Amino acid sequence: MDQPLGIVEILGLAASLSLLSGWRLYLTILATGIAMRMGALPLPDHLEALQALANPWVMGISGIAAIAELFADKVAWLDSLWDGVHSVVRPLGGALLTLAVVDPADPVTQVIAFILGGGGAFLAHGGKAGARAVVNTSPEPFSNVAVSTVEDVATGGLLLLAFQFPVIAALIALVLLALTIWFLIVARRFLKRLFGREGAPVRK
Repeated sequence: MDQPLGIVEILGLAASLSLLSGWRLYLTILATGIAMRMGALPLPDHLEALQALANPWVMGISGIAAIAELFADKVAWLDSLWDGVHSVVRPLGGALLTLAVVDPADPVTQVIAFILGGGGAFLAHGGKAGARAVVNTSPEPFSNVAVSTVEDVATGGLLLLAFQFPVIAALIALVLLALTIWFLIVARRFLKRLFGREGAPVRK
């Protein structure tokens, strides 16, 4: 892609990055930095500040964090602890990524982007954490590893698709948002039934 991104592509990319940050924040930062480093993600002049993601230090730290998350996500109890800690980190990261993609000359748009970006990342994180809370109730470790691996592959694939075809990045974001809301509803119902059943009084 030789031409800088247009407004539609920028908005779609911002939406995709914010939602994917709710799944894999550090992988999203690392992948975006690599795409910029390789020239696969040309940006207009007013978004040059986003080039900070291609800084070797930023890429190195996000790479280490992405590897740590890769392993932490495979262990049920550690995954739940990791998700709990990142209930603030992921939404904030998604908000900052979205903010960086918006024209700094328009403060109102920046505030809106920050709120929507943080909200999108929070929804994605909530859907992931809720779904994984259900999976983590299983006594065997294989389902947790399988679901985590699917999340890794899906995030990487969607990031690649968003970078290569930014025109459809907005559609990817909408699909992710719909899946997230569905995960939240299913997880809430399952946990309510599970703990409701366990907490019910025993009849003689």
